[in-house]
Amino acid sequence: MNARLATPRDAEAGSSVLRRSISELCHADHAGDPAIIAAWTANKTPDSWLAWLAQPGASLFVIERATEIIGVGMVDGGGTILLNYVAPEARYQGVSTTLLKAMEDASARRGLATCRLESTKTAQRFYIARGYEPLEGAISAIMAKPLAETLADHPKPKQTDG
Repeated sequence: MNARLATPRDAEAGSSVLRRSISELCHADHAGDPAIIAAWTANKTPDSWLAWLAQPGASLFVIERATEIIGVGMVDGGGTILLNYVAPEARYQGVSTTLLKAMEDASARRGLATCRLESTKTAQRFYIARGYEPLEGAISAIMAKPLAETLADHPKPKQTDG
C-alpha cells in the first residue's frame, strides 16, 4: 500500500471518503448528531479539495485500492496534520498508518523536527500508539511527535499528472 500525492481528478472520490469516514467512523466525536456531522463535513467538498491542492507548502495524499480511493491525508507546510481519514470498508487495514507515515516523511523532508495534530476522540489511541503525545497545557487533544527517524527507507511519493 502506497500513498501518492492527490490530484484534482481525486476531488469527488476523496471528498466522499472524508464525509463517509466522519459520518460512519467518528461516532465518539459526534454521537450521531446530524448538526455536528453537517458542520464537520461542510468543507469536505470537491471545491475545498481544489483549494487544499493549491495551498502553498501543503501535501494532500490519497491511497487507492485498485482504482478506488480508500484514504485521504493532508499536512500543511509547517507540519500540522490536517486530515487523516479512511473509508469505512478499509478500516484497520493500515491505511491511516500509511498516510501518517507519508505526512511525517513529507514534513521531515521539509526540515521540520515535529509534526502536530489535533486528534479526534476516535483517533487518540491510534496516534498515541504511533508516538504522538499530548502537548503540556493543551486544552484539547493537540498532540505532537518528533521526527527523528531517517527518511532512507521512505522514498518520496510519486507525483502524478493532474
